[in-house]
Amino acid sequence: MSTTDQPVTLVVRGARLTTPEGLSEPVDVLVAGDTIDDVVPAGTVPVPAGAHVVEAAGRIAFPGFIDSHVHGEAAVLDPDVQLAMLRQGVTSIVTGQDGVSYAPSAPLPVADGAPDAHTWATGYFSAINGEHPTFRGGSVADLLATYEGTTPLNVAYLVPHGTLRYGVLGGAARPATPEETGRMVALLREALDDGACGMSTGLEYAPASNATDDELVALARVLAEHDLPHVSHMRGYEDKAGTAMAELVRVARASGVATHVSHYHGPAAELVGYVEDAHAAGLDVTFDSYPYLRGASILSMVSLPTWLPVADPDATVAMLQDPGVVARLKAEHFPGLAALWGRVTMAAVPGELRWSEGMALLDVADRLGLDPVDTTLRILVSTHLRAGCVFAQPPTNSPGSVRTLLRHPAQMAGSDAIYQGGRPHPRGWGAFARFLAEHVRTLGDWTWHEAERHLSTAAAERFGFTDRGRLVPGARADVALLDPETVQDVATYEDPRRPATGIDDVLVAGVPVLAGGLPTGATPGRALRPTVPAVRA
Repeated sequence: MSTTDQPVTLVVRGARLTTPEGLSEPVDVLVAGDTIDDVVPAGTVPVPAGAHVVEAAGRIAFPGFIDSHVHGEAAVLDPDVQLAMLRQGVTSIVTGQDGVSYAPSAPLPVADGAPDAHTWATGYFSAINGEHPTFRGGSVADLLATYEGTTPLNVAYLVPHGTLRYGVLGGAARPATPEETGRMVALLREALDDGACGMSTGLEYAPASNATDDELVALARVLAEHDLPHVSHMRGYEDKAGTAMAELVRVARASGVATHVSHYHGPAAELVGYVEDAHAAGLDVTFDSYPYLRGASILSMVSLPTWLPVADPDATVAMLQDPGVVARLKAEHFPGLAALWGRVTMAAVPGELRWSEGMALLDVADRLGLDPVDTTLRILVSTHLRAGCVFAQPPTNSPGSVRTLLRHPAQMAGSDAIYQGGRPHPRGWGAFARFLAEHVRTLGDWTWHEAERHLSTAAAERFGFTDRGRLVPGARADVALLDPETVQDVATYEDPRRPATGIDDVLVAGVPVLAGGLPTGATPGRALRPTVPAVRA
């Protein structure tokens, strides 16, 4: 039955849908404007005159995938990145991750000459988020406006707690006062009213690492009022995950907030236990994960201690050129990182050492004639802390752990993609295709129907995008057509910018944005705001 007064403008003909029992018989998906009008058995309704036809030819039609964790707020405006996402069936992304991004960013009131929050966030996370091509500061509404009709993908945004904190306290390495917390609460309310879909914290990054339970609970209560989630890069992973998860549980208990853990990884039995203990206590906890055994971040976070002001690159670079500071680092900190250096590969190295992108840190050290510590210090100083790296995670993040986590019903897919530098992590070009090729077709960790939930439906529910995540009448017509035999990630650590195969036709809001594997040039993407309160897990 028709769900709209508009005429049918497009027909996806002869597609199969996923069901709990397997793939359906071929159907026709009728689209009116930007909405699915009806789904009918193939050939039972004549194609209306003038309607555009997309021949599915038996391919599987999925609701457009939602990347629940991606550093794409600038990159999504890059045509090459758009192609990388669309070729994986991704039609919507959730940005503002890890507590640091561009907005809200009013002039900083606490110190003369200090940068505004936008300038700070751009510099601090340069190797993660890059620089937005047009936004130079302002509200969340101002930032979201930059995605209206400028990209083929939909863009949602989490309020970054570290940016809120910097806008009130600057880089102060101390707890917030009640008055300062109240100012952060006011900024958060305004940002949610502007259309943000929750708040992210990066509790392992300065300045958010200075936040106390009182500060986090006050902010989380605002999120709970709006039925929107607290999304957190925890205060630690692997051997620190227990303590870090306990902090999120305390905040959730005190505030009633729904909690989502970013890029959950490590020893799966332990990590699943934390989630299920939270569920048993009546808490709403979900997580995202990606199907790789290497991570990526800024080199300063990986290599420097918390007593350095790494969120203030000017101050940190000056300190790294102080012989006394370097001596202390070599005596107290760097000996504990001896096992790290062999696991690091350079991803983004702007400036004079750009030639090192893609090289193992130890090979860079050999070429420079330095030891790994002095090599790291030279890279950090020469790039003004704007260096990014890929690193192998500890052995506890095993293939078995990846599979156990992704099979858990609280899991949803997030690429954690970083698109900066000459040799980034391949997950931005391959994570969703790898989920499909390896974990559905090859290993059978998911059925195709389960894949639909983990790659689309779960994120739509988590963030309140209730008109997405399903191919049903009345839903937004974001559709990806997938060939189950050929879908494949082909990006590698050595050649990471290779688009995936097997998804050649994609619609966003009823408009073809990928046809025959090529972008159409259409830009129907919009700022994606919660349509109703998010669904509780």
